[in-house]
Amino acid sequence: MIGYLEPHDRPETTALAEGLEQVPRLRSSHGGLVLEEMDVDAVTRRAPELALIDELAHTNVPDARNEKRWQDINEVLAAGIDVVSTVNIQHLESLNDAIAELTDVRVRETFPDQVLEDADEVVLVDLTPEALQQRLRAGKVYSPDRASVALDNFFRTDRLNALRELALREVAEGVGARRKAVVLDPLSAQAVAERVLALVTPEPRSQRILRRAWRSAERLGAPLDALWVRQRGHELSGDEQVQLAALRRLAVVLGAHFLEEEGDNLVGTVQRVVGERGSTYVLVGTPDESRWREILRGSLVSALVRQLPGVDIRVIANRADREERR
Repeated sequence: MIGYLEPHDRPETTALAEGLEQVPRLRSSHGGLVLEEMDVDAVTRRAPELALIDELAHTNVPDARNEKRWQDINEVLAAGIDVVSTVNIQHLESLNDAIAELTDVRVRETFPDQVLEDADEVVLVDLTPEALQQRLRAGKVYSPDRASVALDNFFRTDRLNALRELALREVAEGVGARRKAVVLDPLSAQAVAERVLALVTPEPRSQRILRRAWRSAERLGAPLDALWVRQRGHELSGDEQVQLAALRRLAVVLGAHFLEEEGDNLVGTVQRVVGERGSTYVLVGTPDESRWREILRGSLVSALVRQLPGVDIRVIANRADREERR
């Protein structure tokens, strides 16, 4: 049965749902509008063997029990009901920065990568950019006026090719990781265990560092720690408090461990945490130090390399810097 379907006024989609039982939706008023959401309790009471619940990354209305639809789906799964859902590659949290760089659009509705990892089966619905653009021109996706704007922006051929490549890579890496998990000897895995540590600060660019670190950790099959070293006596500004809260939320979404340490010696503190956590990789952002400071005192990266023998140090580039130099 259908727990929730969003046809977006597409006749073909609506026609495909004919003859299937649909659970009535919950309705609520918000800002003068009547909005509809999935009735989680009604779905669980109906207790089907399988429920279709569309748009996994959807954000529910403010007064809903859960903030996100993937959380609704977790309740349905907990009730013993299998779920088939749908999602686009641009909604994957760890790819948020990559998508923004490819499309110049910052996607606001995301879902944790762990949701995809927990799925029993992932099916890639592949379509060439040309075929998708033809569907747009035929009015099968948006109305003609919206389709024209979309074709000139998000749905350009170069962007669709990049998104398609990301989707193919994501599914391929997921399959590879599952095969590895099946054949890997637990004893040998323990012997070569990796652990990633990302150094972050309360500023926007650290979200990119954390996402890139998570994807590196996934490829290694390693847990991820995020470390912020707070200088003694430093009072956070209002903006820094907001950024720190955002980093903590992102760490929760990605399943990373957020660590906060206080100290005046950044490298010394990192060295201690690496020893305590058993980190084998340390990821840092592009240093913002001036050239003269590097000459006189040495760079952070150089200091980490000296003080952390046997630990791989990786610098995460800031793509915005590259754009500014063009």
